[in-house]
Amino acid sequence: MELKRRPRRLRANEAIRKMVRENHIRVEDLIYPMFVMPGEKKKIEISSMPGVYNFSLDEFVLALGDVVKLGIPAVLLFGIPESKDSVGTGAYHEHGIVQEAVRIAKKNFPKLYVITDVCLCEYTDHGHCGLIENEQVLNDPTLNLLVQTALSHARAGADMVAPSDMMDGRVAAIRAGLDNEGFSHIPIMAYSAKVASGFYGPFREAAGSTPQFGDRRTYQMDPSNGDEAMLETALDIEEGADLIIVKPAMAYGDIIYRTKARFGVPVVAYNVSGEYAMVKAAAANGWIDEKRIVLEALVSMKRAGADLLITYHALDVANWIREEGQA
Repeated sequence: MELKRRPRRLRANEAIRKMVRENHIRVEDLIYPMFVMPGEKKKIEISSMPGVYNFSLDEFVLALGDVVKLGIPAVLLFGIPESKDSVGTGAYHEHGIVQEAVRIAKKNFPKLYVITDVCLCEYTDHGHCGLIENEQVLNDPTLNLLVQTALSHARAGADMVAPSDMMDGRVAAIRAGLDNEGFSHIPIMAYSAKVASGFYGPFREAAGSTPQFGDRRTYQMDPSNGDEAMLETALDIEEGADLIIVKPAMAYGDIIYRTKARFGVPVVAYNVSGEYAMVKAAAANGWIDEKRIVLEALVSMKRAGADLLITYHALDVANWIREEGQA
């Protein structure tokens, strides 16, 4: 039998497999999420996320040294405030924990690209992403506080802001607020396709942001709805979003693909805490090859159309890439 096309010819050894590989994970693709907290000499491991920590600012600076040394270009900052209240004051206080972390990061590592999460949930005593009245999350009154938060981050020196609250109209409000205050150069990376997902559990442990009543399904999207994700994304782009986040990532490759194909903007896949925790737990039990699984999952996001990857695996991935380059 004569076969004119034999795809296995291009799988014969690692050299040719690398040469024809369609998608690659680069260190430059990685954004590393980090958690900062008040205090000194604190580096507290998150029990459900081995290898991920809540850092006091002095320990945060040391950890940033490792990030920079590995060539990871950007971090995404989340804050755990000293105290919480009903209106999330710590989110927009000029000397809040994230604001101070931004100042320290830019002072010590000016070339590191610092992105800040803009939301209220870590700072409210009720754990929701907006103001509350009669156990209802208020949309429009929340927007002003989100603008104040984004502005406080920009004043501190943030390179980019990333609103994750899922309030209607928040991108437009933040864009107008930044522009009016002379920050028209600050991009917005919008959590546009953010699903009310079961994959967020470990993050809520890390940030202490579990809602004290109800859930977030009135503002985060239903996991079943792909067309709604396209609507949310279209609205955010119209309002001024520069990059679009799809969150979670592993179970939402179709949304990543549709977003990139339809809008052509930079798409960011958020490889979230639950995805990280499952891999770590399985690897700890010897059930999987951690490195192989992580790289396969991340390349699937790139294959779907993601340009950038927010992942808690970033340090490991950067090390693996470096080791491969030195081999």
